[in-house]
Amino acid sequence: MILIGQYDSPFVRRVAVALTTYGLAFEHRPWSTFGDADKISKFNPLRRVPTLVMDDRSVFMDSAAILAVLDDMVGPERASLARRGQDGRDLLRIAALASGVADKGVSLLYERVLRETAFPLWVDRCKLQIRETLDLLEAERQLRPTPWLFDEALSHADVMVATMLSFISEALAGEFEWSRWPALAAHAAAAEALAPFREARQPYRLVKPGES
Repeated sequence: MILIGQYDSPFVRRVAVALTTYGLAFEHRPWSTFGDADKISKFNPLRRVPTLVMDDRSVFMDSAAILAVLDDMVGPERASLARRGQDGRDLLRIAALASGVADKGVSLLYERVLRETAFPLWVDRCKLQIRETLDLLEAERQLRPTPWLFDEALSHADVMVATMLSFISEALAGEFEWSRWPALAAHAAAAEALAPFREARQPYRLVKPGES
């Protein structure tokens, strides 16, 4: 398998963590959606990451869809990051909230960096969405006494929360008062200490159109 995308993307990282956790061998191609768009387009016309190219050359995109494929590939006994029943539904809800924060972080970042003058209304809206969703996730994490969100083992939701927070706290370091979310910070720090996270890590760097 081939995983396309840089590890400063929380979505690429969540897939890499799952691949490593499940013991699935893959080749990593750290291509940027701007600098390497033409390379990505040969596999994915949307030119988005993560893109996962399977051994049979079928291609999957969207990190949540990719994780569903990986869970199915390894089967329920090995899919340790998945959950079932109420925990499974909570996993989807929490992961969607964290994924939404990451998406809004990307939108805010592009608005700040790629436009000559940022549109204030859009900036304020993105920041409000990020703050209020982080508040919700902070409260959710504080209510759960287990080492990870559901039990003693890492889940897809744990991974998404951690990769999201690491991304936005680095890419948008000056935008928020990060001490407002101590439980999320502790959660991300614990996850980042794990081997699969360390193996899929790179400092954030925005590659603008025309750069590589």
